[in-house]
Amino acid sequence: MVDYSKWKDIEISDDEDDTHPNIDTPSLFKWRHEARVQRMEEERREQERLAKEKAEFEKKLKVAKENSSAFSLQQLEAERKKIEEMESELKKQEKLQPWNVDTISAAGFSKTVINNPPPPKEEEPLTEEEQAKKLKEFTVKNESLLKKYGMLRRFEDSKKLLTDNPQLVCDETSHYLLIWCINLEMEEKSSLMEHVAHQCICMQFILELAKHMKVDPRACVPAFYRRMESCEAEYLASFNDELNSLKERIRVRAKQKLQLAIEEIEKEEREKRLGPGGLDPVEVFESLPKELQDCFENKDIPKLQQILSTMPEEDARYHLKRCIDSGMWIPDGRKREEEAGAVGGEEAAASGDGPDVD
Repeated sequence: MVDYSKWKDIEISDDEDDTHPNIDTPSLFKWRHEARVQRMEEERREQERLAKEKAEFEKKLKVAKENSSAFSLQQLEAERKKIEEMESELKKQEKLQPWNVDTISAAGFSKTVINNPPPPKEEEPLTEEEQAKKLKEFTVKNESLLKKYGMLRRFEDSKKLLTDNPQLVCDETSHYLLIWCINLEMEEKSSLMEHVAHQCICMQFILELAKHMKVDPRACVPAFYRRMESCEAEYLASFNDELNSLKERIRVRAKQKLQLAIEEIEKEEREKRLGPGGLDPVEVFESLPKELQDCFENKDIPKLQQILSTMPEEDARYHLKRCIDSGMWIPDGRKREEEAGAVGGEEAAASGDGPDVD
């Protein structure tokens, strides 16, 4: 049966407010607590003194037994009784000591258990084709959510969207937003690009935090946005540096892609312009002497023939062959015009015996 009598003698706690109006309550509580602490310290010192005397007694007893000294044993017996009386008195005082806020409870054990989530499984690296296929499938399933996340402005809204749609917390989201940013910059929508880039960096920070902590990225969403909302100066400075660096890389990449697109278009147009000999008429025209260029621009065939006849034969043959290979000069132009007219064609040569200007 449990004995509850001890609870009747609990010493009044420091937050007791039942005092006389003329008494300074805070001072009273302070003095009371100091007296109790001082009394407990004296009891601790008595316990230490008793333990020290017992250790010395045990040492003397061992020496006396080894020397077989009867006189020493008699003296030690008296010391034993004295120590036992002292120990009994301390136990009696301890038992009569009322409980207080400092002694009423003590930790039976102290142990901290942290339930760490298991680290994410490491996946084998994918090839470029596999990555492209995975991104395409992911985009088809989540494009509306990805665009919504990219347009959000408040941290609270972004956190809620990612919490409700945890499948978005992945590398594919970062890749999609990055591609979107490059396309926006190519379309000269720089302001919108900068906003989407901000969301892209948020996702990259979440993924990097997960790698550092070796946990699932979805578990890092609250921690990341909590740090952003707390406005930690060092963390925000690091975030802004990465954001500015990303925006600069996006601008450089957009220029590169635009240049590649222009070069591709020019290449296609050049291939369409190539003459029967595989030469570009634009390049050939720019390589001609100025007087020949004027003849082709004005379609002045007699003058063109006259200039070619006055040029050195080697130079004339060189320019004439290049004009034919590029399609600027069509030999037997009148004959081809007649044949084309006979079959109802719409194309005609510029002259019959001379060169034809395309």
